[in-house]
Amino acid sequence: MSKQDLKSAGLKVTLPRLRVLEVLRDAEGEHVSAEEVYKRLLNSDEAVGLATVYRVLTQFHSAGIVDRHHFDDNHAHAVYELSPDEHHDHMIDVDTGEITEFVNGQIEQLQEQIARDSGYELVDHELVLYVRKRPDS
Repeated sequence: MSKQDLKSAGLKVTLPRLRVLEVLRDAEGEHVSAEEVYKRLLNSDEAVGLATVYRVLTQFHSAGIVDRHHFDDNHAHAVYELSPDEHHDHMIDVDTGEITEFVNGQIEQLQEQIARDSGYELVDHELVLYVRKRPDS
């Protein structure tokens, strides 16, 4: 992600957008909340307000720059990651909150087949498995 990516997404290149983008790039492989982005900006002495962080993340999501996920029970707490080049799904450990990303071709094919058998074309999807370590592992 770069200045050009912001322009290509139809967004002006502003300092707050660049700083939020930088935090997301540095957090690659993590799923961060708006509050976490804000804290990281504060720790780097950047003067970007929390409301601005929320607004920028919303703009980034609308532009396809980030993916927004709601992994908690009541789906109130959003986390963000830069939109990956390739689709992946998630497993959430319900005891620790650990997020594991995975790709499984068989699952992808099955989802497409289910949509096709129902008379639909699969446009997008998000699969989240909520898991717990087995006592015997």
